[in-house]
Amino acid sequence: MEVLSDILIAQKAKLLPVTEIAKQIGLTEDDLIFYGAYKAKIKMSSIKRIFAEKRNEAKLILVSAITPTPAGEGKTTVSIGLTQALKILGKNAVAALREPSLGPCLGMKGGATGGGFSQVLPMEDINLHFTGDIHAVTTAHNLISAALDNHLHFGNKKDFAMRSLTWKRVMDLNDRALRDIVIGLGGKKNSVPRQTGFDITAASEVMAILCLSLSYSELKEKLGKIMLGYNHSEKPVFLRDLGIQGAVASLLKDALQPNLVQTTENGPAFIHGGPFANIAQGANSILATKLAMKTSDFTITEAGFGFDLGAEKFFDIVCRYGNFCPSAVVLVATVRALKMHGGVAKKDLLTSNPEAVLKGKGNIEKHIENVKKFGIKPIVAINRFVTDSDEELKVVREICERSDAEFSVVNFWEQGGKGGTELAEKVIDVVEAKKCVYKPLYELDLRVEDKIQKIAKEIYGAEAVDFLPKAKNDLKMIYKNGFDKLPVCVAKTQSSLSDNPELLGRPKDFLVTVREILISAGAGFLVPLTGEIMRMPGLPKKPAAESIDIDDEGNISGLF
Repeated sequence: MEVLSDILIAQKAKLLPVTEIAKQIGLTEDDLIFYGAYKAKIKMSSIKRIFAEKRNEAKLILVSAITPTPAGEGKTTVSIGLTQALKILGKNAVAALREPSLGPCLGMKGGATGGGFSQVLPMEDINLHFTGDIHAVTTAHNLISAALDNHLHFGNKKDFAMRSLTWKRVMDLNDRALRDIVIGLGGKKNSVPRQTGFDITAASEVMAILCLSLSYSELKEKLGKIMLGYNHSEKPVFLRDLGIQGAVASLLKDALQPNLVQTTENGPAFIHGGPFANIAQGANSILATKLAMKTSDFTITEAGFGFDLGAEKFFDIVCRYGNFCPSAVVLVATVRALKMHGGVAKKDLLTSNPEAVLKGKGNIEKHIENVKKFGIKPIVAINRFVTDSDEELKVVREICERSDAEFSVVNFWEQGGKGGTELAEKVIDVVEAKKCVYKPLYELDLRVEDKIQKIAKEIYGAEAVDFLPKAKNDLKMIYKNGFDKLPVCVAKTQSSLSDNPELLGRPKDFLVTVREILISAGAGFLVPLTGEIMRMPGLPKKPAAESIDIDDEGNISGLF
């Protein structure tokens, strides 16, 4: 019997032309920019028309998760599967999700388009170059980098203080060797020597701006606000001071337009934007989410990594700028993850161990508490694997009941939408029974230190926050230049509630260390860097790229 992998399931799926997918949400061929038969962008003129029409907006469902483990939790699979399950129940449901980055795809994680019979398709295209959005962000970002060094080469008329320059270069791959580099060597003709480095494109402020902009004019305005560094009078110098924000925005003309694809059950899905949640806001574009909400009754979106990272940022940053109010939160968990949080090694996860599940309960309990801090009662979705025993699932059910959280076991990987109709029914009951009561965790008038401490203490469970000398100096400049009213986007490891990836479960009495605070004035938030978090990941000892191949017919294997 043939064992079906994710990519094989995707390749065997019967896709409908993207025009047929568009019809399901009231779009015509004239609204589309085609990228082959199965992918399309939605024209900005069509989006403006739809936004101008008086339409009821969909109920917004946010999918998040407990702290992720190397075993994998399947959050994207659940997001897509829930969309499919709602459609089975007769609801007009659309998913709005992020684009995968080549860094994780070729590194440790592999593909990021769901799994089994709950995927977005064409899977290979989406996981690789897709419609070129991430490459456009890379080019736009690096145009800024090139223009900055060109400005320095021709006399530095803006009086940049060289050591204050915060703008690096980016690429959409994991490459630790480029984290810290020296450029401009080889003589005067090669510009000014200085220390800099590369971040991954998902960490670029340009990516964040793309995902927070609703129009070309807003995109250009936000780009102009990008802070590149300080002059010798300690005043910020912005991208608009170089006069190239129009050129940068022009490179993003197509990238701003959301992408329409389909699920394995031929339902519509918007895939657009790709900021990571451990170093950026971790959500797809507000433009795609708003478009989904204007063309559906239920919109399912996803926040990256665990609730402490992506979902907190979704509520405190994305909801503020997108004017969103999620009606429900689905919290994804797995028996495997709880066993790992209970101290079981990955190699021993196949053995039933209800005691370890119970031991790992602190992690899921903390995330349930965190959801409630935003005024929402979560629905826990246990993504079932074939190795899960009934005894283990019973323990999880009891944990959720004691935490006053709804609970449902799903099997979207094996059964597609049919594997989660109970979850879909619970979601329908929640969103139709209660008006949205979302509230942010903190007010913007709070001091920057207090915002960071509130997140660290209330969401992570930290005892205190330690600001290192560089961070303290950054705070002085933030207050001096009037950036203190911005929300904060904490960069932290995804592997723990703390800033130490080794501390699993629900750590107690730990300290969060803020080593510096970056100003993303264009995106409209501050980025405290905690622990040892890197904005340019490295490849693992055996990267996923070693398993990816292509045959003479152009068929790709090994993506997942």
